[in-house]
Amino acid sequence: MENKQFFYRRLHSLLGVVPIGIFLIQHLIVNHFAVYGPESFNKAAHFMESLPFRYALEIFVIFLPILFHAVLGVYIVLVAKNNVKRYGFFRNWMFFLQRITGIITLIFIVWHVWETRVQIGLGTQELDYSLMENILSNPVMFGFYVLGIVSTTFHFANGLWSFLVSWGITATPRSQRIATYATLIVFVAITYIGLRALFAFV
Repeated sequence: MENKQFFYRRLHSLLGVVPIGIFLIQHLIVNHFAVYGPESFNKAAHFMESLPFRYALEIFVIFLPILFHAVLGVYIVLVAKNNVKRYGFFRNWMFFLQRITGIITLIFIVWHVWETRVQIGLGTQELDYSLMENILSNPVMFGFYVLGIVSTTFHFANGLWSFLVSWGITATPRSQRIATYATLIVFVAITYIGLRALFAFV
């Protein structure tokens, strides 16, 4: 039983980096084309829409891994023992924030998929610059998207640190300390890309 749980948790960690993390970075980069204007964003978005086997890629490389990661992630949150008050050191706080941002990220992704991908599939919206411009014109939604992006990028970057540890890549205290700085840089970089795109839409 313990071996099974260990396997599932390692798979959970792996999927958070590959393919979900790769998809997150790609998605943020495509959105960042909005910085260069509506036409630039529309070209990038339509290029992604025209990829061969797009539906198969979305189902097997994006949606199913996210579903598995989310379901197991919620279970981990429910059974996790947070000792922030008793042991308030840095990694304990990162452990706690990882669980909180996981829930926020899940809510954000479900809403974002409904507002964009599902509505596009139903034929009520088109994938273009004006879609996100209309959504983000509402100050409440803009604030929600800012929270969602920061939560998602933190969850990925901190999850990347956990992945490196759980897969034995950073086994020593020194390597884990280096990984902390490296993943902090990743967090700052992809958060900047994501937030800059948001401000470009408004």
